[in-house]
Amino acid sequence: MILVPKASANRVGGIVDGGDGKARLKVSVTAAAEGGKANAALIKLLAKTWRLPKTAFEITAGPASRRKTLFIEGDTEILLENVKRWLERHPKAAP
Repeated sequence: MILVPKASANRVGGIVDGGDGKARLKVSVTAAAEGGKANAALIKLLAKTWRLPKTAFEITAGPASRRKTLFIEGDTEILLENVKRWLERHPKAAP
């Protein structure tokens, strides 16, 4: 995942090339990257977007970096279905 803090709006932008050959989800938040505010905004936005509890998300790598890895707790099939439905509703977000 790539997090863009201090953006003009909170939004899940879509799948982008992370510059390392890996596809990454680009997410923008209006919160500044200080004191964990941007990370908290990221989790709040993803929880709202995918209708999951905030407690289902954990940043497992990159808490102080724009590149992050998240663990999402839950049933894998249901999580994949939520993401697939979101991508279908937002075709510009798909790679």
